[in-house]
Order: sequence, then structure tokens, then C-alpha cells
Amino acid sequence: MAVTKMKIKKDKSGGHVVMVLVKHPMETGNRKDKKTGKKVPAHFVKTMVFTHNGTAVAQANLGPAVSKNPLTQILLTNSNSGDTVSVQWTDNQGKTGGTEATIK
Repeated sequence: MAVTKMKIKKDKSGGHVVMVLVKHPMETGNRKDKKTGKKVPAHFVKTMVFTHNGTAVAQANLGPAVSKNPLTQILLTNSNSGDTVSVQWTDNQGKTGGTEATIK
């Protein structure tokens, strides 16, 4: 299963930058396996949904053109210490993952 890591940093504007790294193969479905010569099946993150205190605030729609281990970030302008931020993602094979963090 893919690993999801989140880092939250204070922004100069007073908000918070939320960075999410998903360790995922992001296969396009066009690459051939060197040993078998068969195409490696497509396997990529389709959707990432960011929530702030339980309310969805952003959605990223990814696809096969995104590189391996995608790093995505958003800026929360109305956030405070103690707030909860989470991200949930779904890939084209129906697998899901995510993580949650509290703003310090």
C-alpha cells in the first residue's frame, strides 16, 4: 500500500502551506516490463481531497501523466493552531489512502 506523508508549515501571509507526498508508482499503462515484454497495467492516483476541520477545501484531479510519488500542496488562509487537516486519495484501481495532521 502507498504511504502518505503530510507536512504543514506556517506561510508568510499568516496561513499554512499543506504539503502531501504520496509514495505511489503512478504507472501510465504504456510502459513495458523489460523481463516479460508485457505492458505494466495503469496504476495512478485519480483524486485527492483535502479537508480542514472536516470541511472539504480542495480537490486535485490527477492522472497518468503525473510523475511517480506525487507531491501536492495547498495554502490554507483561514487556519489556526489546533485545526485538523486531512487528505484522502483514490487511485484508478480503487485503492485508497490518506493521512491527518493537527496544525501546530
